[in-house]
Amino acid sequence: MTSRPSESATGTSIDVTGATAFYIDISQRLNDRLPIFIISVVSLSFLLLTAVFRAPVVAAKAAIMNLLGIAAAYGVVVAVFQWGWAKDLIGLEQTVPIISFLPMGLFAVLFGLSMDYEVFILSRIREAWLIDRDNDRAIVHGLSASARVITAAAAIMFAVFASFVAGDSAEIKMFGLGLAVAVLLDATVIRMLVVPASMKVLGNANWWIPPWLDRLLPNLDIEGSEAIEELDAAPPSPPPLHGDDPA
Repeated sequence: MTSRPSESATGTSIDVTGATAFYIDISQRLNDRLPIFIISVVSLSFLLLTAVFRAPVVAAKAAIMNLLGIAAAYGVVVAVFQWGWAKDLIGLEQTVPIISFLPMGLFAVLFGLSMDYEVFILSRIREAWLIDRDNDRAIVHGLSASARVITAAAAIMFAVFASFVAGDSAEIKMFGLGLAVAVLLDATVIRMLVVPASMKVLGNANWWIPPWLDRLLPNLDIEGSEAIEELDAAPPSPPPLHGDDPA
């Protein structure tokens, strides 16, 4: 419900209710919370990636790359639905305003997908880096080992999201177009070009971490390498006795 003060002489206020006032209040609340939501998600993802890969530079770069892909999706949605660029190609008769919950919804879905792709490629790069500390060789290994997985996953998601554009609802078209464009850019330009190129330029600085931060962060072993090392180091079990042999 939206309210406004009346003339100060009366000391009363006039309240406006109904669907229009409700959507105005919801839109305002979402706009106020969106910066807090984005900062919280990006900060938590930075801390998690730093703890997993022990590389603050890599974690910060991953957050920036994810934001670039989401910003591109926002730009495409605005260009098509508000400015009318190529609106006929998606069956849109006229320009429409962007729905209030679209930015937050797109950000939540796209940031999660982008983080999945980032973890795929960084896991392979880091495992090669730990072997011989060769940054260039680690990048090549990471791309060759994860490119097919990322491409296949992105192709599936792109096909699903692109199918939403064929719907009759303009709101569904917005979500479908934004998600499809973001996944396409993320899996091709960002993950396959920008990420390896930036890691090549940064060199060994990718893997720098202050000693105090390394000691402070928990050790998150997402690949299960510690369990494998323990199994390899365990002594072999003794052979069964003849009396215990079921044969």
